[in-house]
Order: sequence, then C-alpha cells, then structure tokens
Amino acid sequence: MDALIIPVTMEVPCDSRGQRMWWAFLASSMVTFFGGLFIILLWRTLKYLWTVCCHCGVKNKEAQKINGGGDTQADGACKPTDEKEENVAAEVGWMTSVKDWAGVMISAQTLTGRVLVVLVFALSIGALVIYFIDSSNPIESCQNFYKDFTLQIDMAFNVFFLLYFGLRFIAANDKLWFWLEVNSVVDFFTVPPVFVSVYLNRSWLGLRFLRALRLIQFSEILQFLNILKTSNSIKLVNLCSIFISTWLTAAGFIHLVENSGDPWENFQNNQPLTYWECVYLLMVTMSTVGYGDVYAKTTLGRLFMVFFILGGLAMFARYVPEIAALILNRKKYGGTFNSTRGRKHIVVCGHITLESVSNFLKDFLHKDRDDVNVEIVFLHNISPNLELEALFKRHFTQVEFYQGSVLNPHDLARVKIESADACLILANKYCADPDAEDASNIMRVISIKNYHPKIRIITQMLQYHNKAHLLNIPSWNWKEGDDAICLAELKLGFIAQSCLAPGLSTMLANLFSMRSFIKIEEDTWQKYYLEGVANEMYTEYLSSAFVGLSFPAVCELVFAKLKLLMIAIEYKSEKRESSILINPGNHVKIQEGTLGFFIASDAKEVKRAFFYCKACHDDITDPKRIKKCGCKRRK
Repeated sequence: MDALIIPVTMEVPCDSRGQRMWWAFLASSMVTFFGGLFIILLWRTLKYLWTVCCHCGVKNKEAQKINGGGDTQADGACKPTDEKEENVAAEVGWMTSVKDWAGVMISAQTLTGRVLVVLVFALSIGALVIYFIDSSNPIESCQNFYKDFTLQIDMAFNVFFLLYFGLRFIAANDKLWFWLEVNSVVDFFTVPPVFVSVYLNRSWLGLRFLRALRLIQFSEILQFLNILKTSNSIKLVNLCSIFISTWLTAAGFIHLVENSGDPWENFQNNQPLTYWECVYLLMVTMSTVGYGDVYAKTTLGRLFMVFFILGGLAMFARYVPEIAALILNRKKYGGTFNSTRGRKHIVVCGHITLESVSNFLKDFLHKDRDDVNVEIVFLHNISPNLELEALFKRHFTQVEFYQGSVLNPHDLARVKIESADACLILANKYCADPDAEDASNIMRVISIKNYHPKIRIITQMLQYHNKAHLLNIPSWNWKEGDDAICLAELKLGFIAQSCLAPGLSTMLANLFSMRSFIKIEEDTWQKYYLEGVANEMYTEYLSSAFVGLSFPAVCELVFAKLKLLMIAIEYKSEKRESSILINPGNHVKIQEGTLGFFIASDAKEVKRAFFYCKACHDDITDPKRIKKCGCKRRK
C-alpha cells in the first residue's frame, strides 16, 4: 500500500491520508477534450439541420412563385432577387474581422505575429525545462502553490498557452480538425492539470512531457523567421527536431509508468527511475543495442517498448520515412478550399515555381497596396518543394496551395473556381518551345471556361499570334474582363515606343512595378530618381467635394492640396457607357462616383482624394491630416 501514499508535510494543506489523486488530473484533461469535441459536433449537427430547414423553405417559396403566375414575375422585375444576396456577400461581419485578426496574430506575416510565434515556442521550451527540473521529485506530491516557485512559473506559462489556444481556435477554419491536431492535444493534457494542482494543493508530473512535441515545429519557426531558406537545411532541421521530440516524449512516458506502476497491480510494481535514465533506456532500445542495465519493469512500460522499437527502426531507416512523406504530401494538399463570406479569392495556376510565385506575391501583397483582402489559391499538379512550401507558410493567412490540375473538373470544384473573382494563368518565360507553352495555357483556358463560362481569366501568352486562338473560345469575352497578356508584344511595344519617345519604356516599367521608397540623405540625382521610382499607378473614387468641377481644376486642387498627381478619370456618358479619359479638357465635369487614376507612392495617399471634404479640410496644409471626417457620408 505504500505506492498509494504520497509525501505529506504539515506545511502543505493536503489530504491527510496522502491518497493519490492522479485520476483528478487526468479527468480534467479528458473532460476538456471530449466536452469540447461534443460541443463542436453538436454545433455542426444543429447548423446542418438549420441549413436543411432553410433550404426546404426556399424551395417552398420558389414553388409558390411558380404557381402564382406572371404577376409575381412583374413584381420581381422591380426588385432583383439577388439584391439581398449581394448585400450580404459585400459585408464583412465582425466575426470575420476577429478571425482575420487572430490569423494575423498567430502568423509570421507581421512583426507582432513573428514575435508571438517565437514567444510561444520559447515558453514551450521553458515549460519543458521546468518538467525536467520537477522530474527529480516524486510523480505526485503535496505542493503549496504560493511557496513553489516552479509551479508558479509553470502556471504563468500555461495561462499564456491558454490565451494562445483561444487565438488559434478563433483563427481555425475547421474547428473539428483543430481540436484533434497534435498541438491542441498537447494543450489539453498539460494546461488543465496545472489549474487542478492549484485547487488540490498537490502536483502531478503526469503528461507534462508532451510539451516536447512542440520541438517538431522548430523548423517551421526558423522558416517563419527566414533563417532556413534552402531545402537541405529545412529537411535536416526537420528530421532532427522530429527525432529529438519523439525521443524525449517517449522517455517521459516511460518515466511516468515506471515510477507509478501498473494500475491493475495496485501500483506495487513501480521502480525509481530518473528521467535521464529513461532517456538513456530509449536511446539504447531505439538503436537495437539494449545493454540490459536499465529495463522496463511494469507491463505498461514493456508494452510501450515493443511498439516503440518498431517506430525507432522506422526512424532509422531512410526509405520508410520517404514513402510516408510521399503519401502524406498527396493528402496534405488534397483538401477543398473553404471560402470566407465577404472575402474574395483568386485562383493562380500554370507555371508554379518558387521564382514565379515569389515574384507574384511580392507584387500582389506589397505593403504599398494597403490591405489586400483577397485570398490567393494556387493550383498545381506537382506538390511544392520545401522552399516553396516555406514561402506558402510565411503567407498562410492569405495563400493556400492545392495539388491538382485545372484540366480536371473535380480539382476546379475543390478550389471553388465558380466563386472566384478571377483566374490567373502564369506562363514559363524560359521555356524552350513558346508555342507549346501557349498551347498548354490555351487548353487551361478552355477547361476553365467549360467548367464555368463566366469566370474572368487573365492569362500570360508568349507569342502574339497565339492570342487569336482565344477568340475561338465561345465564352471568351474581352468586355467581361478576360485578357491575354503577351510578353513578346509588351517587349516589342516597349522597344517601338522607346524609338518614338526615348525613356518611355523605363518610365512605364518603373510606374507599374511595386517598389518601396529608399531614403537617401544626400541631395543627388539618385535621391530624386528613387523617389520617382517608388510611385505607382492607383485608382480611387473621388470625393463629392469635386463634383461639378472641371478636370483641370480638380487636378490643380489635388496636386496643391493633397500632393497627388491625377492623370485620368473613368467617365460615364449619358448612355452609362464607361470610358477612360486621359487628361481631358475643361468640358469634362466630375460626376458623382467618378473613378480617378493617380500616381502616388502607396494606396494610403490616394485615400485622401476619397476622404477630402471642403468644409473640414479646406484650411489644412499638411496632407497627412486629411482623413475621414465626421460630416463625411459615403453614398
């Protein structure tokens, strides 16, 4: 019966009988895990039933409209049926905003996110070190929270882990899979027992060794910090972290069961082993040496060692992990894209490589564009290498990758091509056969248009004469935004225009490429050149304060007051046909909702033209102070 008794002192208010209460610690974790799992499944069931009921109600209303005759159609002409759906889709609810904020907080895309991710990893290592220190004590003992320094530190760490768990839960797209992933299970079996320790005034070493599983993310942390950039270094760190994490976690389990004993033996067959002796035991067992000086005595320990030997052999063998990696990679990128209501997404396919993707993301997600509330979905039939995967992880809040082909309708359905704002097809500029590359992209266009004729497609072409083949596609429509960008045409056009106007090609290249301003203190020509290079073309709707003014008057006011250069507007005629007017004369008057074309350094500066109010901003000399005012009403 001695194995059932824990050390009791008069200084610690604990159970006077000294009975073990390990089941209370384990029950807290089990109740948290299965209770949350039950709530998630219940919520999904109720949501599914509600969707089915609403779907049935919509069908009944449609049947009533059909039976009602032509009057309902006449009434419906005055009020579009899809007006309500468009308004709902255009609104981004506060839940979506909170979810996006939480996703940015736990990502490595911002400085705050990088600091938080590194801090969580560092505190996890700190909690593991505290476990190493406490492993020299008995498995369960009476402890006073106010006098135990390590318990206080561990409590502070776990409070932080609890808050971080809440952020991860909010940012998760699939709550069920999040609840079942490894990091969540680690939190379930390490965080609740700490609060039970404070309540019962006793400490149970328990499953705190699971914090060693956080070491698996070591390679991801280094990728977030841009420390690991080559595939060899990523693979090396990843293998080492998995090996050490598995080794320490397995040693913690052996340490627990050997010092506790088997429950069916009334915990009488335990043996005192230190944690580092268990680490030594696992190493000699995993290497199939087995000296026999330290061995498992309990039935649970021996049963675990049998299965661990198989896993250790697999870790030492190269071909088994390689085969497992190939299988897991196909499943890893074989899911379905879940679109967020009120948030747009585009699909990018074609020539997907590290160079093409990095150049695209560098321009599309440039900080000068302000907040880009668009998700980018990459679709390619080859899984990304480690370097490209690291790039996707650095932008995982806005970028997702799926393995598949645009020639397969099933893969197009997986990426929700029917609800995408546009589909971009990238071409291989360095291919040996440009005509074959254009033919491949034309086949991609045909496949996408056959699946969803109304999708907007922007494709890159290498040869100008191949653009004519796109006109043979019935659903190809230039007026709806479909466009083919011919690289050879652009190059030859730049050369021709440079002959007519020397320097024009350089100016256009600088104008349409995203570059940040590089500050130079010296007053040289490089300073002014780089300042001009940092400007790009932006569009923004003009404020109602400009309505009725001529284009030259607005240009003068915008340049003098807002420090912006407006070069063109989108003008709507009496027939509501839109046209782009570049530097029109005094006869053109600014209308309500006119779209202006500006040259500025970033999108925030162009917002001044939208927020400008003559009543509030007329006496302001600093353009940076021109922001949304109280009397501003967006129409």
